[in-house]
Amino acid sequence: MSSEHPVARGTQEEATHTADEATAGRMPAIYLSHGAPPLADDALWTRQLADWSAGLPRPASVLMVSAHWESAPLAIGATTTVPLVYDFWGFEDRYYQVTYPAPGAPGLAADVRKLLNAAGTPVQDIPERGLDHGAYVPLVEMYPAADVPVLQVSMPTLDPQRLFEIGRRLAPLRVEGRHRDLQVSSVMSEFDHWGAEALARGDIDALLDFQHKAPAARAAHPRTEHFAPLFVTLGAAAGDLTGAQTVIDGFWYGLAKRSIQV
Repeated sequence: MSSEHPVARGTQEEATHTADEATAGRMPAIYLSHGAPPLADDALWTRQLADWSAGLPRPASVLMVSAHWESAPLAIGATTTVPLVYDFWGFEDRYYQVTYPAPGAPGLAADVRKLLNAAGTPVQDIPERGLDHGAYVPLVEMYPAADVPVLQVSMPTLDPQRLFEIGRRLAPLRVEGRHRDLQVSSVMSEFDHWGAEALARGDIDALLDFQHKAPAARAAHPRTEHFAPLFVTLGAAAGDLTGAQTVIDGFWYGLAKRSIQV
């Protein structure tokens, strides 16, 4: 599993119109797997993302926690439209020409500051920091018109429990009104299968302690930054995995694409 964690933020009325929502009145929090920029050339993945967003209530704004931005204390990125961060190297020129001029979300940023500061969580602002590829690559497919305001924040830690608590602090934002499978290694398939089963059981404790509980955890994730955003998603769900579902699964060049909605 590799990931980003968008928390969709929209009106209560919109959220209650989504029959699949486990709890009426709450926008979904999702954990979205991504890969290198060429994943956007995969017709299956792009269609899956487009279908996923089409089934979601329209968000008023999106809060994105990217695996590709680690900064402590937690940093709030640009609240205006600034250039993207092409945080990858050695690809064709066309991948560096992608644009995604989504509006900023200063009101959402103010709410994030308020919620985290009230909990004693320090926050910094980096207003020149644009969306990185972990954010804009999936958003291009889900909201191609770039008309949904987006705010990206950093991961201040990779500690599962601390990320879970950050997700819990941000949970009120959910209710505000406003195929290329190739050869898959046993390491990847076993870890992905374990994660899917733990999610189905609602076993938060096992997921938080995945480095000790999951098979081949260190081999599947030698460094955990692509798995860590999941814990923010779990926290935003307040630990309630009732109705949690895998929206995208399978593998791309041997890497799991599992993405979930809670």
